[in-house]
Amino acid sequence: MIRTEELARRIAVLRKQKGLTQSALAEKMDVTPQAVSKWETGRAMPDLSHVDELAAVLSVEVTYLLWGQEEKLKSSVERNTIS
Repeated sequence: MIRTEELARRIAVLRKQKGLTQSALAEKMDVTPQAVSKWETGRAMPDLSHVDELAAVLSVEVTYLLWGQEEKLKSSVERNTIS
C-alpha cells in the first residue's frame, strides 16, 4: 500500500535534489504548480497516468517513488544463466 505522506516527502526531496521548483516540475509534467504542491503536502496523489513520467523526471524507479524500494537488478551473469 502506498503511504501518502511518504510519497509526498519523496516527491519533495527528489524535486529539490534535482534543483527544480514546484513550477518547473509542473511545467515538465504538464500539470499545474498547485497539483505539485498538493502531491508534496499529501493532499493529493499523482494520477497513475503521471507516475512513469514523474519517476523519469525525478530520475528514480517507479518502485522507489511509490514505495521507497529500490529494484534489485540482477547481474548480467544471473540474467544469462540457464536453469
